[in-house]
Amino acid sequence: MPRPTATPHDLLHRLHVPSLPRICVWLTDAVNNPRTSTLEIAELIGNDAALTARLLRLVNSSFYGFPSKIETPSQAVMIIGTAHLCDLALTTSIVRLFKDIPEDLVSMESFWRHSIACGLATRVLAARRHEPHVERFFVAGMLHDIGRLVICQQAPALARETLMRARGDEDLLHHAERALMGFDHAAISGALLRAWGLPHSLEESVACHHQPDRAARFPLETALVHIGDVVVQAMELGTSGERFVPPLDGEAWDLVELSPRQLPEVIEAVERQFSDVTRAILEESLA
Repeated sequence: MPRPTATPHDLLHRLHVPSLPRICVWLTDAVNNPRTSTLEIAELIGNDAALTARLLRLVNSSFYGFPSKIETPSQAVMIIGTAHLCDLALTTSIVRLFKDIPEDLVSMESFWRHSIACGLATRVLAARRHEPHVERFFVAGMLHDIGRLVICQQAPALARETLMRARGDEDLLHHAERALMGFDHAAISGALLRAWGLPHSLEESVACHHQPDRAARFPLETALVHIGDVVVQAMELGTSGERFVPPLDGEAWDLVELSPRQLPEVIEAVERQFSDVTRAILEESLA
């Protein structure tokens, strides 16, 4: 395969990239249709037994910490809301898209552990700021490195070359990617989310998480994903292939207006939820 030299979008056009899961497309259309009732959305989820099981595991985990058990999709829709449940359905379904990736390039379990941890950290950081709809921050954090899977699955020789260059130079992986491709996995992540028709806030916060100063429309969302990624890299909760902790962008930290004294609270919250949420999302998904 010739090495891509133009843009992340050109790379996606050259490769066979998975489509967004059909159930996610249906759910998004249903949620965006004002004529669709919550009962119809619950029935749509209930028709997919695997999705129902994953969502019920997640909503009954420490992710929410509800005092009583939620047993049906209709209960989940009524308590959590349709948009929030659609976000959770998206993340749990995408885990199943990427298969047969060589273990020497990335461990899928380790990759998703890192991604889930980043989603949790980004969500906790957003909650500390009292941001609305914090599930969207979990989605952004969880999908921030998905472009790495695109490279590993569709261009394994290129993925291996970037890994070897980063290790040989003892440099950050996204620096090696930019040197070899002209862009990094974050840019590919953003291009993929755009191709899937996902919100622009997700696209930009994912695409710019290694360069938060480049975020033009959603700098706060991008800063939160950037900080969440740095935090969980330091916590060593899985990896997408990066061996080092990326430097924290000072302007991104200033933008979120959080005190350094809050970081131990963020870390404690991630540690408290991590095992439970990881089990809820990954159980049966990587078999």
